[in-house]
Amino acid sequence: VLATELLDRGFTVLVETSGAVDVGPLDPRAHKIMDLKCPGSGEVEKNLWSNLRHLTARDEVKFVVKDRGDYEWTRTVIRERGLDERLEAGSLRALLVSPVWGEVELKDLASWILEDALPVRLQMQLHKLIWDPNARGV
Repeated sequence: VLATELLDRGFTVLVETSGAVDVGPLDPRAHKIMDLKCPGSGEVEKNLWSNLRHLTARDEVKFVVKDRGDYEWTRTVIRERGLDERLEAGSLRALLVSPVWGEVELKDLASWILEDALPVRLQMQLHKLIWDPNARGV
């Protein structure tokens, strides 16, 4: 209801979600940035796969990768669920991959992405580079 009210007033609404709750009722004008939990998170069973059908050309899917196994799982999900095809067709805005801070080397992750020509954007947690990685509230 809040998202719809804001959208009706001309605001742009971005909703970041873990993907564990049904996004179907969300106003389709809202931009969704949905995480798909990798196995290394210990929460992969919480992924609500039916949410993928609610994603539109303004939406993004994010994977937070802890290790090579998470990366390979991500690559498989992107290909088997047709997320790469949706991206190419314009029915999905972006696929994002972000490393778990301190768990996977950025250079390694970048190399894997390039080797596989995976159509993703590599993201960083910039606040961890700018401030102390253990700082809270920044």
